[in-house]
Amino acid sequence: MTAKNLVIVESPAKAKTIEKYLGRNYKVVASLGHIRDLPKSQMGIDFDNNYAPKYISIRGKGDVIKDLKKAANKAEHIYLAADPDREGEAIAWHVSHILNLDPKDKNRVVFNEITKDTVKNAFKSPRSIDMNLVDAQQARRILDRIVGYSISPLLWSKVKKGLSAGRVQSVALKLIIDRENEIRNFKPEEYWSLDAEFKKGKSAKFAASFYGLNGKKTPLPNNDKVQDVLRGIDKKKPFAITNVVKKERKRFPAPPFTTSSMQQEANRKLGFPTRKTMMLAQQLYEGINLGGKQGTVGLITYMRTDSTRVSSVAKTETSKFIHEKYGEPYAAVKIRQGKMQEGAQDAHEAIRPSSTYRTPESLSKILDKDQMKLYRLIWSRFVASEMTPSVVNTVQVTLQQNEATFRANGSQTKFAGFTKLYVSSRDEAAKDNLLPDLKVGDEAMLVKTDPAQHFTQPPARYSEANLVKALEENGVGRPSTYAPTIATIEKRYYVKMTAKRFEPTELGEIVNNLIVEFFPDIVDIKFTATVESELDSIETGKTHWVKVIDDFYQPFKREVATAEKGIEKIQIKDEPAGFNCDVCGAPMVIKLGRYGKFYACSRFPNCRNTKAITKEIGVICPKCGKGQVVERKSKRNRTFYGCSRYPDCDFVSWDKPVGRNCPKCGHFLVEKRSRGKVQVVCPNNDYKEETVKA
Repeated sequence: MTAKNLVIVESPAKAKTIEKYLGRNYKVVASLGHIRDLPKSQMGIDFDNNYAPKYISIRGKGDVIKDLKKAANKAEHIYLAADPDREGEAIAWHVSHILNLDPKDKNRVVFNEITKDTVKNAFKSPRSIDMNLVDAQQARRILDRIVGYSISPLLWSKVKKGLSAGRVQSVALKLIIDRENEIRNFKPEEYWSLDAEFKKGKSAKFAASFYGLNGKKTPLPNNDKVQDVLRGIDKKKPFAITNVVKKERKRFPAPPFTTSSMQQEANRKLGFPTRKTMMLAQQLYEGINLGGKQGTVGLITYMRTDSTRVSSVAKTETSKFIHEKYGEPYAAVKIRQGKMQEGAQDAHEAIRPSSTYRTPESLSKILDKDQMKLYRLIWSRFVASEMTPSVVNTVQVTLQQNEATFRANGSQTKFAGFTKLYVSSRDEAAKDNLLPDLKVGDEAMLVKTDPAQHFTQPPARYSEANLVKALEENGVGRPSTYAPTIATIEKRYYVKMTAKRFEPTELGEIVNNLIVEFFPDIVDIKFTATVESELDSIETGKTHWVKVIDDFYQPFKREVATAEKGIEKIQIKDEPAGFNCDVCGAPMVIKLGRYGKFYACSRFPNCRNTKAITKEIGVICPKCGKGQVVERKSKRNRTFYGCSRYPDCDFVSWDKPVGRNCPKCGHFLVEKRSRGKVQVVCPNNDYKEETVKA
């Protein structure tokens, strides 16, 4: 029996899930993403015909297109159910073109979560393809093609082959390099702190810190100033309690995740790169087989969103769950509306579980380790966002003697609220710090002082989370672009990861300097943010896409012409390696390749001997016991550890071996990094040692 209705989605996993929900009258097939695009071999834009894109079928998609046409010929009705965003709309439009469908036909179906009821309801009200969304996506694709295919050839001819430039990636690279320059130019300044310990009668000791002189906040720039303060204190004389301020402080939960906040929190809490986070979120959205009658179910709502909005149905279900699980005091009474990011499109709900009752514990035997970590993060963040605030009682005590003023701060959790379930990485859980009962007029004796020297620190390099946050705050790119942007600058070896932070390479700085000099608009944050906002206005129908492209292209083509004449050939010189080639005896040099620096023979191409640049870590290989464990880099520039005798020994580890074996099972121990701390653990069991360093 041939199904009357054909449904076309992007992924096979999504196709299987939806087909089970719709029944035997529906056949669901996958286009495997885009089926048409601009050609790789040329610009593919007709500049004389209003920038018309010259789309072609993507190489390798011939069989997919053939199967789609064959299935379409047998169906009475065809539905296009690609993802509910600009790119999904564009995919649906390209499919309709290939199948000769009328874009005005009501055959476009969208849903924010892949659950049975939501999917079935979506098919009750199909709409026509939204050409504003399509045009916004087309405009982005054309802009990126113009930039990439204009600047990249210049970089190939003037610097080296294999380089690229893009609107968002160039800004991301400049942010990283600007931060590096801040660090290089930073001059540390000395300052001191003066902590003290006090005691009131026979009560427990409590800590306080120097605040100032005569009640005014006073900095301590050096040791001389500290000693002046200490000389003014009579250690035999008590300090008077001159002020006690007690307050009740409420802390409200963070809103549920948007795409960027999920990427940031998964990076900080779980150590996931943005690309991995989006891959796992896609799996959770498209559906996981829960077995039994439930079958395959989408566990979260659509993961590309900049909205914190939540449906009333989800709020009601979550409120009921919180009442049952934690009790009435923990359930928020008023409906809490999250603050929208400026420029947010609010096209979809926030990222949330499709059902709050599908707890992480109930899925512990179904999800794999990484899926579970991300699902637990999404579930906990969302449920906590619907809970009551935490309440903390705070007290601030002022102690005075002569001119010196010290302050002690205490706190005690009165009500845990949402922190019973979730605390974001930005807000550590409130730790109780109890002070003895102190009243104005009481006295306390100084027990000891602890002066300490400090120096101001330079700003930290960007982590993935901080870079995503910076791009979002500056309106550069959109949530769906962050992961591929970061992957590109790493792949081109413009940056490398050092201790989970981005460090620019020499190549990255060369490319950035050229773009800053000859294409200032491309790396101008305000200009790039304005382009993003114009793309949004295309989506809402306020602006025509051709005007946006033309406004950008006319000044840009003049910059390209100037750059072609002005950029001089840059020679990246090879560095002497300090030893000779073990094949021909000629001196070895250090070359810069696609994946970083490597050793090569100076007689290349006559001698093609190359070696990876490795760093010994002082540990004997735990597998063969003969070679040294060396630090290597993967093609994605990720650090891993292998044996120096490779390929004779194939030992490999993502975590750094420490040269000792587990006392429980004898497996080699490794260092595991988590939230800025390092622990020695056994990969084979739950053995852990105390944190060894920060």
